[in-house]
Amino acid sequence: MFDDRTETQPRFLPPDAPVMVAGLRHAVFLTPDGEVEEMPLAAAAKRARAQRPIIVHMPATAKRLRLDGFIGHDLLELFAFVRPAQFCVPTPRGIALATGQVACDDLVGQAQALAEAMKRLLQELAVLPGEKRGHALSIAWPMARGQWPWGVSVLAAMGADGDGPHRFAVYEGLKIWKKLGEWSEHAPPPPPGNNPVEPAEARERLLKLLGEGAEERPQQADYSSAVCSAFAPRTADGAPNIVLAEAGTGTGKTLGYVAPASVWAEKNEGAVWISTYTRNLQRQIDGELNRLYPDPRDKRRKAVVRKGRENYLCLLNFEEAQRPLAQQPRQAIPLGLMARWAAATRDGDMVGGDFPAWLTELIGARFTSALADQRGECIYAACPHYSRCFVEKTVRRARSAEIVVANHALVMVQAALGGLDDASMPTRYVFDEGHHLFDAADKAFSAHLTGQEGAELRRWLLGAENKGSSRARGLKQRLESLISEREELRDAVNAVIVAAQCLPDQGWLMRLQDGVDHASGPAEIFLAHVKAQVMARASEKDRGYSIETDCKPAVTEVLASAADLDRALASLEKPAKTLIKIIAHMLDEKADELDSAERQRLDAAIRSLERRAIMQVAAWRGMLESLVDATPAEYVDWFAIERQFGRDFDIGMHRHYIDPTLPLTAALAPTTHGMVVTSATLRDGTGDDMFDWGVAEDRTGASHMPLPAVRAAMKSPYDYRKQTRVFIVNDLARDNADQIAAAYRELFLASGGGALGLFTAITRLRAVYERLTGPLDEAGLQLLAQHMDGMDVSTLIDIFRVERDACLLGTDAVRDGVDVPGDSLRLIVFDRVPWPRPDILHRARKAAFHGARYDDMITRLRMKQAFGRLVRRAEDRGVFVLLDNRMPTRLLGAFPEDVDVQRVGLKEAIAQTRAFLHPEL
Repeated sequence: MFDDRTETQPRFLPPDAPVMVAGLRHAVFLTPDGEVEEMPLAAAAKRARAQRPIIVHMPATAKRLRLDGFIGHDLLELFAFVRPAQFCVPTPRGIALATGQVACDDLVGQAQALAEAMKRLLQELAVLPGEKRGHALSIAWPMARGQWPWGVSVLAAMGADGDGPHRFAVYEGLKIWKKLGEWSEHAPPPPPGNNPVEPAEARERLLKLLGEGAEERPQQADYSSAVCSAFAPRTADGAPNIVLAEAGTGTGKTLGYVAPASVWAEKNEGAVWISTYTRNLQRQIDGELNRLYPDPRDKRRKAVVRKGRENYLCLLNFEEAQRPLAQQPRQAIPLGLMARWAAATRDGDMVGGDFPAWLTELIGARFTSALADQRGECIYAACPHYSRCFVEKTVRRARSAEIVVANHALVMVQAALGGLDDASMPTRYVFDEGHHLFDAADKAFSAHLTGQEGAELRRWLLGAENKGSSRARGLKQRLESLISEREELRDAVNAVIVAAQCLPDQGWLMRLQDGVDHASGPAEIFLAHVKAQVMARASEKDRGYSIETDCKPAVTEVLASAADLDRALASLEKPAKTLIKIIAHMLDEKADELDSAERQRLDAAIRSLERRAIMQVAAWRGMLESLVDATPAEYVDWFAIERQFGRDFDIGMHRHYIDPTLPLTAALAPTTHGMVVTSATLRDGTGDDMFDWGVAEDRTGASHMPLPAVRAAMKSPYDYRKQTRVFIVNDLARDNADQIAAAYRELFLASGGGALGLFTAITRLRAVYERLTGPLDEAGLQLLAQHMDGMDVSTLIDIFRVERDACLLGTDAVRDGVDVPGDSLRLIVFDRVPWPRPDILHRARKAAFHGARYDDMITRLRMKQAFGRLVRRAEDRGVFVLLDNRMPTRLLGAFPEDVDVQRVGLKEAIAQTRAFLHPEL
């Protein structure tokens, strides 16, 4: 492919391939000389295999063509190379907009836009300045050698046609860690002060953030004043000041709480942690902070986005992923795209930061998310890239920041462990999306004695046992340099490794499919008997899905194998505790011998062992003991076989707190001085104000805190009676897939797109999707669907947000993650009343929290959240339709008081939807 010529002038050398855009039923090809041909998808699939077309999003295109895959020129790869760490919606329309073109809706116009986008992107490479051009070239060479379809065009655009670097140095450009800056240590900051924030100060800061000429929002100013109570000095040990603040959609709560939070941070030289449930909101808040810190350098110093280590690129994993390149040169393509991003990223965040989610869909998790420290294998100061580590940089920036934007998951882990990294804890929190605190705490404080969890702990302790391509590092490898000359430490590590072999080994699930006789070790034998008990007590209708059963009364085989496993876990717990004692003794006795790097590694080893081994094993042993003894009253236990698409993927015993806010408040109260819990949907909607606020306090843990919470509620400024319509369709057979699909079809057509279809079950989503593709394609409406399009939820939502007339089908993850202001979302259709799933955990919570009212509360909350997505701006209009005539009147509190809820037939719902959204017709 390459000759020995050296660099020349940049040249435009596009691939000799047509542009292809695939619709739902037809595809368009645009040849290099401008000829256009339209054909059915089946014919397009054959041509795509033969001609390596220029496309957008290979996996989605292949799925639409019903192909397992084909070779093509994906413009998203070119975009990721030319504009690393920049946002682009992964569609032809998105590419057109990102390259400065006017987007076109028809397939021919989209194909022409893609041809122009390719030209513009290659031209950008041609004018790169010296240093940037050199860096891009050093990465393009190995990618081209790996047969990257864009290789020739990219090298030509940068004026490089020759053989490039010497073959021994061809991969040097991928070693981006050599080009990253290092962090430096600073003295720890003093504890923050205790100066309060006065409401007048908060209002003044709010005005400054809004800027001159901003519309007046009295509710926003009142909200900002109300949350100031959380920034008052604490008056008693272990008794934080709490504000529960419900702010209707449109109040402007983000700037409303940023105003007092930033004033407090400045006055007291401390950090306020703002925590969200979804990464989408985390990203939005980070954007809003540009108002507070307009200078990017100032913002980088004072505002930090914090996530768990598993969200960031690990440079050591990235280096190790490059080792097979000499034997597998094609891997330079995905690694080159990652290198381009890593050199340009703000902070190395691969989940919701500046990393395009669609890149994982293009090159696979192996070269993206799997390069993060997802398994807790960090070796800290022993890592050769420690001083350049993205995580360590973020941790150190957060120590001196004023605003830290975190997420509930990280805050829960931090609370459970008494601190992260340096064991420090914030004193001030703002929990946005506060209605999710209960669920976040539930995930953080639960325990699972399952095959996957056990195998994960074994791998964390032993590392890769079959030395293949796995990069897994075990305990011995992580402490290798420290134990080499310390016999006592080496023996303790070996004792842990020997004891850990009681845990499930690789291939455990397949062995359990063959029965208990094939199980290996006490953990697998226990899981085999658990599986047998679950299957024995399952009903026929459950057998294709995840199934569960009560633990008690446990069958004899379960009790016997549980006792054996408990003894084996005790044999693991003992040496693990001994190892921690030895490490702690070293830190004390050899304080004058250990350098900073060794001390940091030993500290990290203690924290990791306590979290990954001691706490987990202790929880498992408590669960096993309760099979014979009484289960503690605060817990609920059960056995389960977890399934996906009819196949088992995990088996085991589960334990959850009935009220997970109990451990949450116990963890937060000692160190927290003040916290704001806010959302548009904190209260229930029964109409009984005392009860509704009581629900808010129960769901957030405020009812367990020593001091009563300050309650504040601000109404939405929107006129919902004028801006929205709510219809409950009363003449459909809810179990008839054809009728439900017809309702979705006609309602989507009536709205002209901009429609979100929500489902309470994936099976019904799939059935409706198959029936909608043809009619919507004929109407020129793009149909997107969770689980169907080869894209993750965040990518689908990004597309839906930009494609004004698209329709999106999804489940809970879409309902919670979508935030689409404007006309792109003007219709929401719910297939059924979203009752909670009646499983064992729900049964226990229903008994503890007001019985049937608990079901109603969860259902109202889900509909309230969905309805709240319709109107995000003063000019928005939207329709909410529920296709379930069994909607009880008592659940109508999910909607604003001024909304007129109408029970109508489908025909009338369609007509009114069309008339309301398109009055001009």
